[in-house]
Amino acid sequence: VWYHKPAINEELLQSLPNLKVVASAGVGIDHLDLKLLSSYGVKVSNTPFVVSTDTADMGMALMLASSRRLVEGHEMAVSPDTEYFPVDWLGVEVSGATLGILGMGKIGYKVAERAKAFEMKILYHNRNQRNKEEESAVGAIYCKKIDDLLQQSDFVLLAATLTPQTHKMIGKRELELMKPTATLINISRGLIVDQDALVEALQNKVIKAAALDVTYPEPLPRDHPLLKLKNVIITPHIGSATKKTRWVMMEEMAESIEAGLAGLPIPREVL
Repeated sequence: VWYHKPAINEELLQSLPNLKVVASAGVGIDHLDLKLLSSYGVKVSNTPFVVSTDTADMGMALMLASSRRLVEGHEMAVSPDTEYFPVDWLGVEVSGATLGILGMGKIGYKVAERAKAFEMKILYHNRNQRNKEEESAVGAIYCKKIDDLLQQSDFVLLAATLTPQTHKMIGKRELELMKPTATLINISRGLIVDQDALVEALQNKVIKAAALDVTYPEPLPRDHPLLKLKNVIITPHIGSATKKTRWVMMEEMAESIEAGLAGLPIPREVL
């Protein structure tokens, strides 16, 4: 399964009576019905570890690009209409700012490691608090309540897994808790954010900006209002899109398939 295709539904499973394993690329499994697959005796694997470094890099890239207005700056620099660069064309600081990470799993923690080098104050919210050694290593402070993180952060980065509990976790109420100078960064799944509420918040300057590697659907309809806003950067779900990582993902998927067909324990099996 690559980019959630083909769709693994009951019709497909009934047509493949000898199916033993579904190997899915990436870490997210929200596109798979694990109970349905289990009922057919089909095992599932993914590639959770290899994607974390590149996706964390992408999170930092989006934060920097948005804060320093790189896309707008490039457009200005190459525009045939540009005669001079305005001196009051300014971005905002990343170094020393407060970063709130929602979802401190493998990816979120790697973002924190990178943010530490920028001397950022790091807050995080997670289902489970990290141990003191892990927190100390990156200088992260646990927020038991999401609201506390949202109210204090200059940048809110989403790295949570999409589950029924995190579906549209960031909605109108949460966006209104954020600072009007804050930026929302999403490197997880589009459906973690109520997209209509996000459009409204950006249009009304409830928050300053958004930088999104994920949306719903993907790609967005060409007339979607998010595509028309100057304070939004959107990339085409490329968190893990480097040559090395995609190669290793394919290798890991092949290993899982071979093990499943041979009746051996499946590396990176999703239980």
